[in-house]
Amino acid sequence: MSRIRVTIDRLVLKGFEAGERKALVEGLQGELSRVLADPGGRAKWARSHRTPLLRLGAMPLEPGLSGGRKSGGGVARAIGRGLRP
Repeated sequence: MSRIRVTIDRLVLKGFEAGERKALVEGLQGELSRVLADPGGRAKWARSHRTPLLRLGAMPLEPGLSGGRKSGGGVARAIGRGLRP
């Protein structure tokens, strides 16, 4: 497999300051790229499919830019776990 396409139609981040939203999105993008590039994980879900909804469960949120990045990374890892069959 040489290409993975992920489409997120909408990301709603209520209650975050602008800088925190940006940090969360950057953390999400960076960690999701890492999670999807992992060959071991990729083999488990490497098939064409659509996942209209993933319930990720409770996610701890920490204030500030570092908290936003950490939260984005946590969301990305949860998405990676949710993609497994």
